[in-house]
Amino acid sequence: MTITQLEYIVAVDTYRSFVLAAEKCFVTQPTLSMQVQKLEDTLGVKLFDRSKQPVTPTEIGIEIITQARIMLSESEKIKEIITDRQKELSGELKVGIIPTVSPYILPKIIHGFIEKYPQVKLIVWEQTTEEIVQQLKLGTIDCGILSTPLHESNLTEIPVFYENFVAYTSKNSKLSKKKNITPDDIDMEEIWILNEGHCMREQVLNICQRRKSTKGFQHFEYNTGSVETLKRMVDQNNGATILPELALADLSDKQLDRVRYFKSPEPAREVSIVIQRNFLKRRMIEALKNEILEFVPKRMKSKKKKELMDI
Repeated sequence: MTITQLEYIVAVDTYRSFVLAAEKCFVTQPTLSMQVQKLEDTLGVKLFDRSKQPVTPTEIGIEIITQARIMLSESEKIKEIITDRQKELSGELKVGIIPTVSPYILPKIIHGFIEKYPQVKLIVWEQTTEEIVQQLKLGTIDCGILSTPLHESNLTEIPVFYENFVAYTSKNSKLSKKKNITPDDIDMEEIWILNEGHCMREQVLNICQRRKSTKGFQHFEYNTGSVETLKRMVDQNNGATILPELALADLSDKQLDRVRYFKSPEPAREVSIVIQRNFLKRRMIEALKNEILEFVPKRMKSKKKKELMDI
């Protein structure tokens, strides 16, 4: 049994394809298949059901692959011991980030991070919460930046900042007539919200204390995963929407006049770096966290006078 063979069976399990697994491992498909077969012969069991498409692990294969992931993680710690002794950070850091956070922090921190750590290759995927959680469990990314709590016992959450929600209104919105608002002031029939699958949608519904699906605009139903699109819908089609506070940075003075803040305690979201419990690349992840903290305003580093919305 070799580390390479364990890497191959984990890859097949992750991508559910021998061809794709070989591509991701930078070997030919026959080479990967031969090594997987050798491991099966050594163990005396079949790890995969090759008759199914996509390829699926057998019952005992699931248990062995789970242990293989642990062994690979532990083997990587040997490399990390060496890296930690080196003064300069180096290597790859694979990050998943949700689309309602990504456009407001990534452009602000990427340049500074790369300048400070030129030997680190930052690889970022913009994904939904569900996708990031799945990738973390599979070990295909090192950390996620997303709204928490997730209530996932096998993941560790490191809170970074607490971001208030605000209302962005059109001139015709009922909310525009008020200086400060409360959740009770919101009429869901005039609110543009994200489609299902985005955690911020659930947080907005929780602000409005309406967990069930909402009727929305009577003559039009629009599904989007973009906060920026929600702003444009308000600008051109009336109504209102709920925005994370960092989204206000690029608004014009005219648009800022349409923002309405909630009365205290203000609804807010907790944004965290999420990792596997047995995580690697501690120094790189800590460096990323510090870079984010340098950017976010001081008021977002505390959750005082804020009501955190669950997802």
